[in-house]
Amino acid sequence: MSSLYLDYFGLSLPPFSITPDPEFFFDGGSLFIEELLYACVQREGIVLLTGEVGSGKTLLTRVLLSRLPDTVDTVYLPNPAFSRDEIIDVIARDLGLTSTGTGLESLQHELIRRHVNGRQVMVLIDEAHTMPGDAIEEIRRLSNLETDHCKLVQIILCGQPELDTLLATPAMRQVRDRVVYRFRLKNMPRIEAARYLNHRLRIAGWHEGPLFSAAAMKRLLNDANGRARRLNLIADKSLLAAYAEGKKQVSAHHVKIAIGDVGTNFSSSSLSKYIWPAATALLLSTTLLIWHFK
Repeated sequence: MSSLYLDYFGLSLPPFSITPDPEFFFDGGSLFIEELLYACVQREGIVLLTGEVGSGKTLLTRVLLSRLPDTVDTVYLPNPAFSRDEIIDVIARDLGLTSTGTGLESLQHELIRRHVNGRQVMVLIDEAHTMPGDAIEEIRRLSNLETDHCKLVQIILCGQPELDTLLATPAMRQVRDRVVYRFRLKNMPRIEAARYLNHRLRIAGWHEGPLFSAAAMKRLLNDANGRARRLNLIADKSLLAAYAEGKKQVSAHHVKIAIGDVGTNFSSSSLSKYIWPAATALLLSTTLLIWHFK
């Protein structure tokens, strides 16, 4: 739907897509990403990154992966629903080992070989809170592989706060003891959230005055409460509502429509009565133009 309003507002990219795109990364002037990057190349133990749904974890991990030194070989597991017997084999195959003999011992030999050649291996597991406990225990065993000076593999566990709860259980004590760095993504403060929205608009090609009125921005910030994904969803649908009404600035009214629509299906949403007539008119005019030049 975002593509409907791009030309109308003079934008080159969808400013509020919920697809994680490192080009839109906003650090708010903090050193969070630098601190995370530092922790991930120390090879001292497990790094833990947690945050609520929609806090920007996946985007942060993609930015992290793009900024790692060239000497780091990465294994990224976005959906780690693997058993204890599967997790090591999956990592081994991702590092190029054959399907035969991909157990922990074979993986250790490969890690040593890469270490001798000046390579570092990092395994980043997203949605780690969904992992079975025995699979996490196997990851702990993997993190035990080391030389006299450093770990042979750097483990990063990324997930929702349930991951903290899981690791706090007595059964996970040994895993918990291996965690050397903990990072927690929190909701953005109000001022930072406003800067976040304006940053994304600039990246998307907006260089004029405020696209959201003061009242619209206030209502959006109040509802989203600093949650990145909700900020994006409401801002995107607010622009869509303004476009559908032929307005060049988003008002509080448009934000209200968007808030009511978030989490519903477009086909039965309050935006439908605005969007589909506009889309139909656009399609009709395009069809007539094509017919005219036949």
